[in-house]
Amino acid sequence: MEATIPVLILAIPLFMFLFLGLLGKYMTHKLAGILGTAGMGLTLVLAYYTAYLYFFSGAPEFVNEANDRLQFIVFNQDWLQFYDKLIIRIGFLLDPISAMMLVVITTISFMVHLYSNGYMRDHHGVYEHGFQRFYAFLSLFSFSMLGLVVATNIFQMYIFWELVGASSYLLIGFYYIKPSAVSASKKAFIVTRFADLGFLIGILILSYYTGTFNFTELTSMNVASDTYQVSLSAAEHIKNIFSTSAAPVFLGGSVLTWALVLIFMGGMGKSAMMPLHIWLPDAMEGPTPVSALIHAATMVVAGVYLVARLFPLYLMEEVSLTIVTVVGALTALYAAMVACTQIDIKRVLAFSTISQIAFMMVSLGVARPDFHEGLGYMASMFHLFTHAMFKALLFLGAGALIHAVGSNDYTAMHGLRKYMPITNITFLIGCLAIAGIIPFAGFFSKDEILSACLGNSMIAYLWMSMVAGLTAFYMFRLYYLIFWWKEHKVHEGHHAPKDQPWTMTLPLIILAAVSCVAGFIPFGNLVSWDGKPYDFMAHFDWSVAAVSLAVAIVAILLATKMYIKENPLPEKMRNALPALWKWCHHRFYWDELYMFITHKIIFGVICRPIAWFDRHIIDGTMDGFAYVTNKASYAIRGLQSGKVQMYVWIYLIGVLLLGVITALCLI
Repeated sequence: MEATIPVLILAIPLFMFLFLGLLGKYMTHKLAGILGTAGMGLTLVLAYYTAYLYFFSGAPEFVNEANDRLQFIVFNQDWLQFYDKLIIRIGFLLDPISAMMLVVITTISFMVHLYSNGYMRDHHGVYEHGFQRFYAFLSLFSFSMLGLVVATNIFQMYIFWELVGASSYLLIGFYYIKPSAVSASKKAFIVTRFADLGFLIGILILSYYTGTFNFTELTSMNVASDTYQVSLSAAEHIKNIFSTSAAPVFLGGSVLTWALVLIFMGGMGKSAMMPLHIWLPDAMEGPTPVSALIHAATMVVAGVYLVARLFPLYLMEEVSLTIVTVVGALTALYAAMVACTQIDIKRVLAFSTISQIAFMMVSLGVARPDFHEGLGYMASMFHLFTHAMFKALLFLGAGALIHAVGSNDYTAMHGLRKYMPITNITFLIGCLAIAGIIPFAGFFSKDEILSACLGNSMIAYLWMSMVAGLTAFYMFRLYYLIFWWKEHKVHEGHHAPKDQPWTMTLPLIILAAVSCVAGFIPFGNLVSWDGKPYDFMAHFDWSVAAVSLAVAIVAILLATKMYIKENPLPEKMRNALPALWKWCHHRFYWDELYMFITHKIIFGVICRPIAWFDRHIIDGTMDGFAYVTNKASYAIRGLQSGKVQMYVWIYLIGVLLLGVITALCLI
C-alpha cells in the first residue's frame, strides 16, 4: 500500500488547523466553515478508502492464506534516537481496530464540522465570535485522534494522547469569557494529567523490561510490511520474561501487572472511569458539537482503545483484566444511577457516556480467548463503533433542542414533538439504539457484551443487565420529558421552536440511519483480538438477548408510565427515597469530596505549613543574610571613601601592625 493516502489522512487536518488558525481571521466566517468542512470531508473519503482496502481488498499485505487479518506498517520513520534501543518513531499502523477507528473518527468529525456551520450562529445568521478559531481547534483535535489510533508504538500514542488532551482543553474552554467554561477546561486538563502521569510511568516500566515501544512486538500479532522489517524476537522475549517463575516482581505483584495497571490509569482518566470521572460532566460547558465529538465518540473511547491495543499483554496478567472489570462495573452503575436524576440534558448524556464507556471496559475485562474466541474483545469494539454513532446523534439532537429553546434544562422544553418532528424522530431512534431495542444497533453490541459477561461471571452478567435496564429507563425519561410530559409554552416575545437548518438536520438523519442498520454489520468477521475472523451471529445467544430485551422493555414501560404525561408519580418516587435521590442528584458528592481533599487537606493541612516554612524560614534566612550583609557593608563603607590621605593612613597603620606582629614573633 502506498504511503501517500495515510500521510494525507494525517496531513490534511493538521494543515487545516494551521491554515485556519493563522489565516482564519482574514477570511469570512462562512468561508472558514466551508474550508474546514471540506478538509474533513476529504479526510473522510481517504479514511473510508483506506478502511475499504484493508477490510475488503484481500491484498496479501492485509490478509494471509488463513484469512487472518495482519498488522500492516505503512511507514515508520525514526524521529528521536536517544541510544540504540530507545528510539521514538512516528508511523502509521493499519490493523482491524485502527482501520475501524479511522471510520469512526472521520465520520463523527465530519458530521460535527457540517453541523457546526448551523449551530455556531444564532437565529439571525450571526456567527459566534471566534468561529474560525473553533474550526481550527476541531481540525487539531481530529489530527490528534487520528495520530493516536494509527500509532505504531506506545510512545507515539502517548505524544498524540497528550495532544488530544490539549485539544480538548481548547475546545471545552472555547467560551473563555465564561468562568464556568474556563474552570471546566482546567478541571479536565488537570485531572487527565494526573492520570497520564501513571500512563507515562507504566510506559517506562514496560519499555525498560521489554526493550521496545513497538505495538507489533508488544502484542505478538502477525505483521506485514513492505517498507519496514519487524522482528518478532522481542515478542518471544516478552513471554520469556513474564511467564516464568523468575518474572520480576514489585511489592508482591508482577512488574507487568504494575505496568499495565498504570497504563490503564491513563485510560481511566481519558475515558472518565471512577474516581477520575469528575471532569466529564463539567466538560459540557463547551459548545454542544464539541460534546458530540470529544465526549461521546472519540476522545473518551481512547482509554478503551488503549486497553484493546495492548490486549494480548493484558491477557498475560489476568489480575490487570480483573481490575479493568471491577472499575468498569462500578463506574457503569454509578453513572447510570446519577443520570436518572439530572435535569440538564447534556449532563444526562454525559453520565450516559461514562456508563457506556464502562460497558466497553467491562467487556474487555471479561474477554478470554477460550470463550467464543475472545467474544468480549469483539463486543467491546462493536459497542464502541455503534455507541459512537447513536451517542453523537443524541448529542447533536440535544444541540438542536438547545439551539431552538435556548436552554439546557429539560424544564424549559416539554412537548416539543409537535414543533420539531425531525429532531423528535431522530432522537427517539438514538434512545431506542442505546436502550438495546431490536433491530437498532445497540441491541446487537450490548447483548454481545452481556453474553461475554455471562461466559465469565454470573455476577458480572447480572450487574451489567441491571445497568442496561437503568440505561433504557433514564434515556426514555429524558425523551418523554423533552418531547411529551405536557404542552410546550411559547413565552411572549419568543419564537416557537422548530427544526433547525439542513446543516444541523442532515447529520441527525444520517446518524439515525446508521444507528438503524449498524447492528447488522458482520463485525466479528472484521475485528477480533487476534485478527482471526469470527462469525458472532452463529454463536449469538438468543436467550441472553431475550432477557435483556425484556429488561429494556420493562424499563421503557416504567419510564412511559412515569413521564409520558404530567403526573405526581415522579415526585412520589423521589419522596419515597429522598436520601438516594439526593445522593444521585449531587453525583454522590464526588466533586465535594475532591474539593475537601484539595482545599482542606492538600492546601490547608499540607500546603499552608509548607508555605509558612517557605516564607518565614527559607525567605527569613535569606533576608537575614541580606540584612547582615547590608549592615556590614554600611559599617565599612568609609574604607572605600576615595580619599588618598585615608588610604595612606590605613596603609601606615597596616605596616606598623605587621611590624609589631613580626617583632613579637621574633622575640
